[in-house]
Order: sequence, then C-alpha cells, then structure tokens
Amino acid sequence: MRESLQWLTREKQWITDTQIQLCRVPAPTFLEHERAAWMLNQFRDLGCAAHIDQAGNVLAAPETIPEDRPIIAITAHLDTVFAPRLKEDIYVDSDGRLKGPGVADNGPGLVALLALARVVKTFGMPDDQAASLMLIANVGEEGEGNLSGFRFLCGKSTLARRILAFLVLDGAATDHIIVRALGSRRFDLTFTGPGGHSWSDFGTGNPVHALARAISFFADTRLDSHPRSSINVGVLDAGGAVNSIAAEARAKVDIRSESNEKINELVSILHECVERAQEVENHCATLGKVTARLKEIGSRPAAQLPDKSPILSYVRAVDSHLGIRAQLEASSTDANIPLSMNIPAISIGAGGQGGGAHTVHEWFSPEGRDLGLKRILLTAAMLLRFGAA
Repeated sequence: MRESLQWLTREKQWITDTQIQLCRVPAPTFLEHERAAWMLNQFRDLGCAAHIDQAGNVLAAPETIPEDRPIIAITAHLDTVFAPRLKEDIYVDSDGRLKGPGVADNGPGLVALLALARVVKTFGMPDDQAASLMLIANVGEEGEGNLSGFRFLCGKSTLARRILAFLVLDGAATDHIIVRALGSRRFDLTFTGPGGHSWSDFGTGNPVHALARAISFFADTRLDSHPRSSINVGVLDAGGAVNSIAAEARAKVDIRSESNEKINELVSILHECVERAQEVENHCATLGKVTARLKEIGSRPAAQLPDKSPILSYVRAVDSHLGIRAQLEASSTDANIPLSMNIPAISIGAGGQGGGAHTVHEWFSPEGRDLGLKRILLTAAMLLRFGAA
C-alpha cells in the first residue's frame, strides 16, 4: 500500500497526460460510445478484464473476481454537457491548467479509474479482502441521460445483487462528501396552436404568449428555505419570424429539492400554472386556440446516506489520516440511484481543483491531485477489507 501511494505522487505527469487524451475523445450524453471504446482499450492495455455492458457502461476488473464474491464498485461518468469539436479544444494553458469541455467534469474521475487500475495491476491489493474491486465508467449521468447507466447497474445488470457499495468519483477537489442525493424532475413543456400572420391572423391563440405566462406564473412560486428547493427554465425554443404567430413554443423545466414530497408539490404547481396559462390565452383568443402538453423527460430520486453508514466512517477516517477537511453536502449525482435503493453510496471529487463546469470554459488544475487519489485508494482498501454493512 505504501508503494501504491508513492506511485500516485510519482506518476502525476502520466496521469495528467492521460487525462488530456481522454478529454479529447468527445462523449456528449447519449453519444458516449467513442469514449467508452477508448476507456475499454485503456483498461485492457493495463491488463484488466474489461467489457461494455448492454447500457454502454465500461466495466473493468483489475483482478480475477470469483463468481460468488461481492463487489465494491468505483465509478466515474463518461458523458459531458459539452463536447470538444476539435482535439485542440482541450489544451494546457501557461499556468499548467487543463482547459476545455469536460476537463473538470468528469476528466478527473475517469483518469482516476485508470490510475487505480494501473496501481492495482502493479502492486496488487491486500490479501485479506472480503470483496473484489470493479472499476466502472458509466453512461448517462448528465442532463437528460437521467442516470441511465446507474439504473442499469442497480437494476438489470447481472452484477446488481453483488455490488455492496458504490464510491462515485465526480469532478475535482477533496472538500466535499456527497451523502444526500438531491432529487429532481424535468419536463418538456410545449404549447401548440394554428399559427399565422401577426396582422391578418391577430386573435389566434399564441403559443409563445401562453408559454411566457406559464413561465411567469411558475417563476412566482415562493420557495421556503427548508427543504432547500429550486425551479428553473433552462431552454426556450419558439417562433421563427417577428411578423408571424408561432405554431409551437417549447421550454424545458427543472425542479430540484432534497425532499421527494416537495418535488411532487412543485410538480403539481407546475401543472396548475400550465393549465392557468392555457385558459388565459384561450380566453383572450378570438380565433384558434392553444393546447398544452407537459412531458416528463427526467426523474432523479432524493435520498440520504444514514449517518452511521460504514462507508462514511471509512472516508472520515481516511480524511483524518490525510489531513483533509470535508463538508457533508447534497448534490445530484449517480449516487442518487443506489441511495434511493438503500445501497451504500457516496460521491467525492477525484482531487485537484476545477471550475466552469457545464460550460465551454471548464478548467482543471492537477496541483495536489495525488491527495484525492490517495483518499480514493485508501477508502477502497477499507471497503474491500471490511465491506459496507
């Protein structure tokens, strides 16, 4: 173990160079296959038994796993919100920081999997293990991916019943431990109507006007401080010309909360706002009417890791040993799925520092990354030896 920890510091340049290579392989949500194939080849080159499952997840075992042995899964999501158009979009600036889409979310997590694979293949793991290690690069974490990779892992996968716990690597830094799963529900809101000329067809129900009303009504919703919740309209798509009445207007709505009950309450309010906006617009219309459709496009359950969970005590013990001070936080990650099924899971950063997530101006600094990698390795060693129950 001592040699493994030293390797994580000594080989920091290899780790950073590998991260640059993987971030240059585009992996927008639903189109992760190219990066999945790249990761598969990397795992195999390192000597791991690896394959891609039916959902598109890449699974790699650094050591032989007996068929009846339980598994500890360390995971990192493949997909990014934005993808590089050219390899040159991923580069290192004069300060040594990586720049470009996905370098912070989730370049650090993915390269950590490869670093762990190389460490285990080189130095092995302690013999007194109660479980085996599985490294997983999963699909569908971002946006409308709706955690599809983890839904498969925890549901239809042949490994589902054997996974004792998930250690989810998402982003950079070491100052947080995600123990509360931030729930969300997302909707595609569409108003449709006959459309027409802005002058000669004036009086026709206008989908843009109806949509604007619905958004305004919903934005006026008062949110209490507890449980913490949020609402957001993140996408608008309407109209084609200033002198025409649009035939369709669309928006995408995001509702989040630490409470499933609060989410359901806000969803009911959204429905009421949409119905009210439709009624107001059709009451004003003298010609064709508008019709509303609210379609759910994503749902992530809220959940929480028990305070006395062993996996949390292991991370806390490792943090004390390494001198890390971390806060317990809530966030929306792949851990939402196992936590909602009472499977122990936490999400942590993979080390270094990052910013600009979910923008084309993402950046990542590898300085101090080895501290995060040592934290992951030591936590994994404790989980493999003692389990998670």
